[in-house]
Amino acid sequence: TFYYLEMAPRGERDPVFALMPSAGDVDIVIAAELMEAGRAVMRGFVTPDRTTMIASTHRALAVSEKIAPGDGRADSSEVMASIMVASRRLIAADMEAIAADSGTVISASLFGALAGSGALPFPREAFESAVLASGRRAEASLSAFASGFQAAGEVAAARSPKSVESKRSALPTPKGKASLLAKWRELELRLSGIPEPARDIALRGLRKVVEFQDLRYGEEYLDKVALAAGSDSEDFNFELTRETAKHVANAMAYDDVIRVADLKTSRARFARIREESGAEDDEILRVTEFMHPRAEEICAMLPAKIGRFVEQRAGLMRTIDRLFNRSRRLRSDTFLAFAQLYVVGGLKWYRRFTFRHSVESDHLENWLAAALNYAKSDYWLAVETLRARRLIKGYSDTHSRGHSKFDKIMEGIEMVSLREDAAKWARLLREAALKDSAGGELEGVLATIGTFASGAEKGSAGSIAGK
Repeated sequence: TFYYLEMAPRGERDPVFALMPSAGDVDIVIAAELMEAGRAVMRGFVTPDRTTMIASTHRALAVSEKIAPGDGRADSSEVMASIMVASRRLIAADMEAIAADSGTVISASLFGALAGSGALPFPREAFESAVLASGRRAEASLSAFASGFQAAGEVAAARSPKSVESKRSALPTPKGKASLLAKWRELELRLSGIPEPARDIALRGLRKVVEFQDLRYGEEYLDKVALAAGSDSEDFNFELTRETAKHVANAMAYDDVIRVADLKTSRARFARIREESGAEDDEILRVTEFMHPRAEEICAMLPAKIGRFVEQRAGLMRTIDRLFNRSRRLRSDTFLAFAQLYVVGGLKWYRRFTFRHSVESDHLENWLAAALNYAKSDYWLAVETLRARRLIKGYSDTHSRGHSKFDKIMEGIEMVSLREDAAKWARLLREAALKDSAGGELEGVLATIGTFASGAEKGSAGSIAGK
């Protein structure tokens, strides 16, 4: 969707305006997101002989980027380079951040950048009058307008915006009872036994699993990382330990019903929603949670033995699905809905008894044991086996799809495990699985592996028959 505006000075005859822009005839293009600017270039609206491009450099990921199992983000640097080549003049800055700093929306900062560009024959005062005439939250809009106006003057036409180096976020200081903090410090001391290249990520993983469950869960996490460290070597810069620390933490902090409810009722989440919506302190926010529980989620919350019993009976699962598998909307700004979520989010003490925890624990143990077993003969195959765990993420259907792909990768790894190039094939399996959500590329790699695997079996049978 785009909005097109034409204007002309009054004359003796009324001008005839176009309903749609024509390639090569557009003076100004304003894009509220970087890929939106790229699409304008692709459609021919931006030309080097006449177009001033005003673009926000922030990203709002497209659906196609979000649904990719791996990192599906488009390359922003390539888009920026094409915009610079295509436009006569480029004004690019993070207009979303500018607007957020003023507590308003991006249209205000983009409007300021338009005024600051000088591309239209109106003085600044005319733009500001239009902002004031809009009424509500005019002060915040004027502040963002001024910042956008200033940004337009600072950004040079022939230069891309300065890149900002990503910095690892600082870890917050743990807070809590003195007895719990003492136990936490004991866990931190255990990190000294982890190889230095893996120590930082192990600390972050430890924080993640303790926040997910408790301090005892953190002890179990460190036991698993130490197990990998015992099979590792400085010759490989302890890559096995690093990957274990990363992926075991993610595996232990899985997204179950308890975690989802806990996140939805956290104080930080409501503060973030209020900030992003721009609501004033005296305004009431209405927050609606969209829930769609399946039979699998209900079964997962049952005690382990009961859950396993129910899961093995298809008729019972269908009955539960009919009862619960429907769209539900919970107003978490109301007392009753919030209380329901809050109670479920507080069931961490019960999590260890659930069927879901039993399944996740068994899966984790089998996967880690397989990886460490491969490490005895093929170090990099073990590393790739650990990295395959990246496929499992999210909640509900997303988790199920990732789990299915992971199982296929593990089968493929087992098929190639005796080959000298096993690690390469394991990497190809993972990369194929991450490329598309449908899994077509993964099936292709598995089919290729199947051809030479079956050929090897035939060769072995032939040699046995000959003997």
